[in-house]
Amino acid sequence: MGFFDFLTDKIAIDLGTSNTLITHRGKIVVNNPSIITINQITGKIIAVGREAGMMRGKINKNIKTIYPFKDGVISNFDASEKMLKAFIKKLSSLNASVFATSYNMIISIPCGSTEVELRAVKESAKRLNAKNVFLIHEPIAAAIGGGINVLEPKGNMVVDIGGGTSEVAVISLGRIISGQSVKIAGNTFNQDIIQYIREYRNLHIGEHMAEKVKIQIGAAVDNLESPPEPMLIEGRDLLTGKPKQIKLSYKEIEKSLDKSITQIENAILETLSEIPPEISADIYNSGIYLTGGGSMLRGLDERLSKATDLPVHLGDKPLKTVVQGSETVLKNLDKYASVLVEKMR
Repeated sequence: MGFFDFLTDKIAIDLGTSNTLITHRGKIVVNNPSIITINQITGKIIAVGREAGMMRGKINKNIKTIYPFKDGVISNFDASEKMLKAFIKKLSSLNASVFATSYNMIISIPCGSTEVELRAVKESAKRLNAKNVFLIHEPIAAAIGGGINVLEPKGNMVVDIGGGTSEVAVISLGRIISGQSVKIAGNTFNQDIIQYIREYRNLHIGEHMAEKVKIQIGAAVDNLESPPEPMLIEGRDLLTGKPKQIKLSYKEIEKSLDKSITQIENAILETLSEIPPEISADIYNSGIYLTGGGSMLRGLDERLSKATDLPVHLGDKPLKTVVQGSETVLKNLDKYASVLVEKMR
């Protein structure tokens, strides 16, 4: 590490499909939905993050809501740059000294990212005037953020359920030895809820309402010890076209999510079937580490434990482990150099 490295600001970014988190100097300074609204006529940014999220489904035809990331990677290059620039501008306004000279940036990415996707992330970051840009796979960052020593010769399994992807990975000696990125996660759960309510309750609801349903009464099992109270939701009656309110129970939401959760279970079982027996022995003793926003679904840890016959550990702050782990790596590059994604040629 160079003598003047302490003068270089360091920021870690978790580019989530649903939420973007940014840390600076040990604190999470940005935690906002990954959304931007733009005036289609002038190209001017109307809002980003939380403010843009509040506009979903309630804006006119000249204003477009854009989700710059899909399945954990950049899907709209221009919108992603504008959104990140707005977040970093907000960050620099909190501390005038930030980025006065230069800064190092680390970004977490899905383990299934292609070379083209890696390049898109890195080039986008470079245009934000970062001195150096480092990439790290999300499951490794999540493991480090959860307090796991990923550098030791021991197998650990991490399941990171985000907004766009579920990352299933077995890690040993700082590398992913087996794993896969499944495009089923929190956003898929929202669509499942919308589809179920449309088909079985004849009510059309939007994504914002589906997200509220998932958070308030979402469940992965139908026999919760402390079940949430039924929830009243509003939408448009498909038969009459009128606004309508209905009551939903958590058991209905469990039923709507069953197919998607089964696919995540299958990905975990498939990954477990591909690892060496010595690593299997490690995981038998240590269990599975569950993280990411989607992991907070009620009873999900219990369901995955039954499917795998392994203990499943849910961290205290599953939404923050990836960005916190990324920041730890950026602060200790000498120690964690081996866990970074190789620099592109």
